[in-house]
Order: sequence, then C-alpha cells, then structure tokens
Amino acid sequence: MKKKASYITICIVLLAALGVSLLAAVTIGSSSLTIEQVYEIILYKLFGIGDGTALGAGPVHDVVWYIRMPRLILALLVGMGLSVCGVIMQAIVKNPLADPYVLGISSGASLGATLSIMLGVGVALGANAVGGMAFLGAFGISVAVVGLANVGGRANSVKLLLAGMALSAVCSAFSNFIVYLVNDKDKIQTVTYWMMGSLAGAKWENMAVIAPVILLGTLFFWTQHRTLNLMLLGDESAVTLGTDLHRWRQLYLLVSSAMVGFIVYSSGMIGFVGLIIPHVVRMISGTDHKKLIPLSALVGSIFLIWADVLCRVVIHGAELPIGILTSIIGAPCFIYLMVRRRYGFGGNE
Repeated sequence: MKKKASYITICIVLLAALGVSLLAAVTIGSSSLTIEQVYEIILYKLFGIGDGTALGAGPVHDVVWYIRMPRLILALLVGMGLSVCGVIMQAIVKNPLADPYVLGISSGASLGATLSIMLGVGVALGANAVGGMAFLGAFGISVAVVGLANVGGRANSVKLLLAGMALSAVCSAFSNFIVYLVNDKDKIQTVTYWMMGSLAGAKWENMAVIAPVILLGTLFFWTQHRTLNLMLLGDESAVTLGTDLHRWRQLYLLVSSAMVGFIVYSSGMIGFVGLIIPHVVRMISGTDHKKLIPLSALVGSIFLIWADVLCRVVIHGAELPIGILTSIIGAPCFIYLMVRRRYGFGGNE
C-alpha cells in the first residue's frame, strides 16, 4: 500500500513538474518577450480569452505560437518516445546498455537521410524528403533485422542484437560511401547538422501525425507490462510460465521502430535520452514496467524540454544542436552510473 501511494505521489509530482516546465520554458528564448505577452497569446489561442485583434497577428504572436509552442510540444513528445523506446529495447535484448538506436535504427535513418540529401532520393515527398527518407530507412532496417534474426531458427534477444549490429555496419558503410562519392561540401555539412539533431523544424501540422504515434505507442507498451517483465526473466522462464516471447519481441521491435522513425523524421538524431532516462527511473521505481514506462515517459519529456531551452540560450545569437547537448549531459551521467554501482536492470549492488 505504501509503495502504491509513493508511486502515485511521484506521478503527481512529475506531472506538476511537466506542467511547470512547459509554462516556464515558453517564456524563455532569444526574443525579448514579457511573460504577460506570452501568456496573453496562449490564453487567447487556447481559450479565446483576451483581445483577438491585438494578439491574433504580428511578430510576437508568431514567435510564441508558431515557434516556441510547437517546439516545446515536440520536445515533450520526442523525450517521451525516446525514453519509452529505450525501456522497450532494453527489455527486448535484455541488455541495460541498449537504447532506441541499438538495433540499427539510427544507421538506417542516417542512410535514408544521406540518400535524400546527397542524391535527391525521395524528392516526391517535397519539403519533408529528408525526414521521410529517414523514417523509411529506420523502419526498413528494423524489418530487415527481424527477418535476418529469424534466418536459421527463431529470433531471440542475442540474434536480434547481432543482426542489428551487422545491418548497422552495412548502412554506415553505404552512407560513408555515398558521402565520399558525391563529395559536396555543402551537402556534407547538411548531413552532419541533421545527424546532430534539432527541434527547430517543429510545426503544428506535423504534430497531428507525430503525437498520436508517440502517445498511442506509449499507451500500448504500458498495457504490455506483464510481457515486458517476463522478457527480463528470459525465454526459457517465460515458456515455463506459458508465454512465448518470440512474436511479442518482434511486434515490440516494429512498434518501437515506427515511433523512433517518426522521432527521427521530426528531429533528426538525438542520442543518450533513451539510454540514461530508463537507468535513472529504475533507481527510483525498480524494474516493474507498469511503473517504469509512465515514469520514464514523464522524466524524458521534462528532460528534453529543458535540454531544448538550454540549446536556445547557451550560445548567444546561435542555437546548439540538441544531440550535442544530450551527449554532453548523457555520457558523463552514464559513466557515473557505471562507476558508482554495478548497474543492471534492478540497479542493485
């Protein structure tokens, strides 16, 4: 009973922190806007409160409603999606060092983006060509990983990991070959910047696609907490309990890949979020996925909102790619966790 009350309290605190983070972060940026201006515009757009003639147009309105707000909502969704997918990937391969990109998804996305930028593949997708090709690359490699892992017998966590590493190496080799072959400095710079990750391209129209995928994917995995808990015990133990993990593992991989594909489509490559957040949350909640998934979603959202704020203000007059900042923060945190304790799924000594 005490544990349940503690869990509910943590959820309420994190929900409150998420709300406060959104309300505070929207007031921070390179443009000099007063808090009153920001909230007047938000209240008018959401609830129709205020003078629509004065607030419905102009540069202040555009900065708040078309730049800052979509960006913060995207940060919330990306942080949630990466954290939850990190939890799922670590359960699928039964390895606490796994992250959403461990099974070749990042390399597939990189290859797709490189094909689009360097060779113009996917021009039919218009302005979304790079993101669209990255999504197709990420999802395509995930399907290929599942297929390869099933060659010569049913897939298990080890075969999935090895298949992902092999296809990741192939995709990276092809990406480097294309970059070397084309040898266009401007396009190489574009590929490099895209690989660093950014939320600057956030638009309201994209939210209608990304939000349902991330939210429904998170809800789906939350309903699968019992099966995910069994994955930590291993296939043999699960079979004795009447559950065959083979098809569930493949389903979870494909759903995770779809989520990561849309994340890559909208924000490029952002590392370490899906690796560090599940570790930190396990130290608080333990390994039960019924608690781990929602807590990871909330902590990941809060983390990425403030990471985006730092990216916008840390360098005056410029924006730091968010993938660089998450790596700067995530790598030392991960090293600390590894040095401080012999960390596993339970975080026990």
